[in-house]
Amino acid sequence: MKRFAPYLLVLPFVLIICFIFIGGLFQAVVQSLGYMPVFGFNEITFDFYRQVFNDWRFLNSIRNTFYIAFVSSLISVIMGTLIAIIMSKLIPAPKLSYLFYKTPILLPHLIVIVMMFFIFSQTGIISRFAFSLGLINNPNDFPLLVFDRLSIGIILVYLFKQIPFVSLTVFTVLKNIDKKHSQVAENLGSSSWHTLTKITLPLLAPSIFSVFLICFAFGFGAFEVPFLLGSPATVTLPVLAYFEHRSPTLVTNLTGMVINVIISVISLTLAFIYAIVFKVFNRHGLKGGLL
Repeated sequence: MKRFAPYLLVLPFVLIICFIFIGGLFQAVVQSLGYMPVFGFNEITFDFYRQVFNDWRFLNSIRNTFYIAFVSSLISVIMGTLIAIIMSKLIPAPKLSYLFYKTPILLPHLIVIVMMFFIFSQTGIISRFAFSLGLINNPNDFPLLVFDRLSIGIILVYLFKQIPFVSLTVFTVLKNIDKKHSQVAENLGSSSWHTLTKITLPLLAPSIFSVFLICFAFGFGAFEVPFLLGSPATVTLPVLAYFEHRSPTLVTNLTGMVINVIISVISLTLAFIYAIVFKVFNRHGLKGGLL
């Protein structure tokens, strides 16, 4: 019983989460297929899926969602890994570095959204500072970084939150890596760049892939950031699903369910890819993933 005690203690929580997630997903799938007897829809049909995939708004939103998630995740992983490697060279690491890690991670996204608006908007701090220096004649001359078509404001919020997360994760793994491989390479005359690219980065590959997938999944499914800082011309999938649910017509609500099912399928596919890739890593003796 002692061996099974931890599992029994978390079983109620797991059952509740599974019921909410699986039950909600099942209901979404059923409704996306048009089966709602209460409202007179008694037949299963894929018409709503065909309607969504033929809608230019959906195609535009899925492109915008992948763009925001991929760009923010890629930049976060590159910058975060670089910062972690630099911090690992500082012995001992300064206390300020831990403040850099902790503060952005602890701040809620809504607080960061307000910060980005007051700093980077056309009436924000940077715009006013540029106006006071005579660099621009009026606030409208300042580049549009919030509510813009390139989603720069959204990406900046993700970078502010994700770069410290990547740095903390990679730094922790990097400190636990056995240094003997790097020391042997350096004793044999290997340059710092060669040691980094041929030894350190391959050992960090599973962790880097982990944090990239986590950041991508969050950026893909996040709602509040693109909803508050996004442009109407670059709506993401979660925001489009929300707008469809707000529609007073039942057919539009069902297309919103279709979009929710598509988001769930893509998220589960990412998890499946994660599992496959890590089997490959483990088969080659590379470990260090987060899951």
